[in-house]
Parts: sequence; C-alpha cells; structure tokens
Amino acid sequence: MKKYLAILTSIFMVMALMTVATAASVKPEEEWKIVVVPKEDLSPWFVRMKVGVDAYAAETGLNAYQKGPAAIDAAMQVQVVQDMIAQGVDAICVVPIDPAALEPILADAMEKGIVVVTHEGSTQENTMVNIEAFVNRDFGGFLMDNLAKAMGETGTYTTMVGFLTNASHNEWMDGAIARQQELYPNMTLLGANPRVESEDNRDTAYQRAKELFKMYPELDGIVGSASTDAPGSGRAAEELGIAGEFKIVGTGTPNENRPYLEGNIVSAIALWDPAAAGYAMCEMAVQILRNGVDIVADGIDLNQPGWDNMQFEAPGSKTMVGAGWIAIDASNVGDYDF
Repeated sequence: MKKYLAILTSIFMVMALMTVATAASVKPEEEWKIVVVPKEDLSPWFVRMKVGVDAYAAETGLNAYQKGPAAIDAAMQVQVVQDMIAQGVDAICVVPIDPAALEPILADAMEKGIVVVTHEGSTQENTMVNIEAFVNRDFGGFLMDNLAKAMGETGTYTTMVGFLTNASHNEWMDGAIARQQELYPNMTLLGANPRVESEDNRDTAYQRAKELFKMYPELDGIVGSASTDAPGSGRAAEELGIAGEFKIVGTGTPNENRPYLEGNIVSAIALWDPAAAGYAMCEMAVQILRNGVDIVADGIDLNQPGWDNMQFEAPGSKTMVGAGWIAIDASNVGDYDF
C-alpha cells in the first residue's frame, strides 16, 4: 500500500509540473502574476525585500509584487497564500513562518499549475526549489566566529531564534553551536536555556533577553537569528547598564542596528540583502515559467551578486545556495543604508 501511495504521489507531482509548463506556454508573459509572500510586510527586513521585488518588476516589465500578512502569524500567512491561489497567480514565492502549516496549501498551488519557490524554507517539501543566500550551517558558524571574537573566545552564551518551528533559524543556531564546539572550547552553551524564542518580535526579544540577563548572571553573550533579536537584546543590555560587557551578535538590518553598533552595544550583525533575495525569488519563478522546472540546475544565474551561481546543497535536495552574506560592525555600518 505504501509503495502504491508513493507511486500515486509521484504521478500527481509530474502532472502538476506538466500543468505549469502548459500554462506558461499558452499565457502571454505580460499577463503573468508573480507574488512574493513574506512573513509580514512592515518590518525593515521585509520592507527591504519589497525594494528588490519592485526593482524586478521595473526592470523586466512583469507583474511582480509583494503581499504579506499584517503580522507574523502562520495562519495569516496561509490565508494570504490561499487568497493568491484564488486570484489565479502564476507563481508564489514565499518566506515560510511555519513550513508544516504551508505544506497542504502549497501542494494545492502546484496541483493547480502554480510555480512555487521558497526562501528560508529548507525543510519545505511542497516547493519546486528553495533558494538560500548561503549554506545555513556555514552562516551560523560565521555568526559564532563574530561572537567568539567579541567574547574573547571564552564565557557562556545562548542562542535565540524567531520561532522554534523556523527551519533556517534553527539550522543557523545548530551551525553556530557546532562551530563553537569545534573551535572555541573555552566557550559554553547555557544548558538551562540553550534556545530562546523571540517570536520574530523586537519587544519580545527585549523581554526575553532582559529575563535572561537577570536569571543567569553567568551569561556573557547571545547569538540571534531573527532580525529583531540583536536590537531587542541590545535595548535590554543598554537598559540594564551592561552594554559593552555583554556581547551580542545577530542577523539584522544596518539601519535598525546602527545605534547599537555605533554604541558598542551590539558587536556585529551578519545578513544577506533581503532586496537581493526578493529579486532572486522572482527571477527563479520566471525562469521556471519560461523554461519549465528542468531549468533549475547547478550554475543557474538569478541576476544578483552572490546569487549568480546557485548550487544544489546536496544531491536530491530542493535547496540551492549562493554566496551572498555580508558582515557589518561599527567600522562599516556607515556604508549601508537600509
């Protein structure tokens, strides 16, 4: 029975891909609708992503646009995707909040002939391709290198993620811990609270960091993954008068972290340009619409620096990686304005 079901699933997937190819061949490009669905629309990270989506639309003349939920809520994101399917879009590019919650609706999208591309969704099964700026564990290692430098390679640290369900955030933090264990033996992960959930919210990150600082006086550093983690933790450290003593490294945008970087409250941030990610998702979707899913192969060029030679992460994987990370500290934050 299991073998029979597996065969049926394969047949349905092939039929879905054939439907995509057929739809793309008979519908004029000027009628295509390519939508990017971020986690939400208002945070600096996704405002910046929209810049890339809008740039893609302006450069190509295609109808590419961004539409996210009003808040970071998995159920709301599913509803946005359902609405896009109902509107008959040709491609959906999504940054998943909860990949498992999206699985059935993305399967439905592909069965209807819609191209599906994901970003920050390495565990997503119902996608044609998931694109990342880099190998997630390597990025986590890079974050740890920066934290270790700030901490003098000694002391106790903990990790922070947006959500415990977020695949990429947890892979980064797993990579950070692995790098610490490999290269920094005098650093110790906080066993009592090794992974803190900030809910992708700056105020929540502030509250959780403040609680950590009070509960664990032995704590010396935090490495965060959500763009809200570093500034939220920085605010807590500043308010408690431990800025500069306590070391904070995380993912984030330059403008949101600028005062904390310049004030030596946050040691460093690392990121990829979300505008480039938005642009790259649209380009991937359009290449599939034009040429079919077989176009997705090692070396594909998504026309953005660091995204111009994408490679499959592993044989049989749906995730492709580039080389698009940036490191920012007080010395170079002035070079960036987003």
